Amino acid sequence: MNRLKILISFLIFLILNYGSVSAQSDTVLIKSYLKTLTKTPKFRNHSNIDQLDITADYIKTIFRKSSDSVYFQEYTFDQKSYKNIICSFGTENKKRIIVGAHYDVCGDQEGADDNASGIVGLLELSRLLKGKKLNYRIDLVAYTLEEPPYFRTELMGSYIHAKSLKESNATVYGMISLEMIGYFKDEPKSQTYPLGILSVKYGNKGNYITLVKKFGSGEFVSQFSKSFKATKSILTKTFSGPPKLPGIDFSDHLNYWKFGYDAMMITDTSFYRNKNYHQKTDTMETLDIPRMSKVIDGVYNGLISLK
Repeated sequence: MNRLKILISFLIFLILNYGSVSAQSDTVLIKSYLKTLTKTPKFRNHSNIDQLDITADYIKTIFRKSSDSVYFQEYTFDQKSYKNIICSFGTENKKRIIVGAHYDVCGDQEGADDNASGIVGLLELSRLLKGKKLNYRIDLVAYTLEEPPYFRTELMGSYIHAKSLKESNATVYGMISLEMIGYFKDEPKSQTYPLGILSVKYGNKGNYITLVKKFGSGEFVSQFSKSFKATKSILTKTFSGPPKLPGIDFSDHLNYWKFGYDAMMITDTSFYRNKNYHQKTDTMETLDIPRMSKVIDGVYNGLISLK
């Protein structure tokens, strides 16, 4: 009897403090978030500041449902104000992990996979992390101005954020960029690569999520990658390469590399799979919501499993 009581108490402790390792994300909410982000009067690109502001306000509103620590990080360029939105959990911990995604789009298109999918990942993570006991501080950051003409410039929202961390001497364990996490295909030849020979190792079906890291990555990238894959939430492949390889730095993690932080990208491989990339056809109807939810589950369970 005493053993049974101990077992029940232990299970209750796990549920209250760490949650279940089974599926956590809500596909109904995911669809709702995607619709709000993509079906808008104007496209959320750099030319439509008012739509970027509406999107930023929406993200902040959802974040506030889960955390008391939510704020805008604003900066000005050409007399226009741009905003990152930051939501924090486990603020009692000194060492932090950044999970980021950009909310702007390239040109006049909905940008469902690129990158409403990544933002939805942040919104669901905020719900899942609410009230959880964490070993690290986790900052969810929604970035502005990732897309051209600002990509690779110091006006990227992620550059502004990474720079601020460096200037404040923040203790950063590592960073994860969620960049296009919703497009999957099971058909042969639905997956391409920067080097054709890679299909021998990774296959030619776009049915997996990729953990992208550069050669020489540090402890965080290594440990999180192991934690993510251990969840077995979705078919996962890891890709390592030099930063100059086309595509390996095509997102916000590149700015954390610039400031010496250990960073990686989680992606469906972008244009190497999704031919709707930067096209008007990048709509929520093309996304695989069930598998996208599994990616989010993997991120969540991977994060809370880190010691």
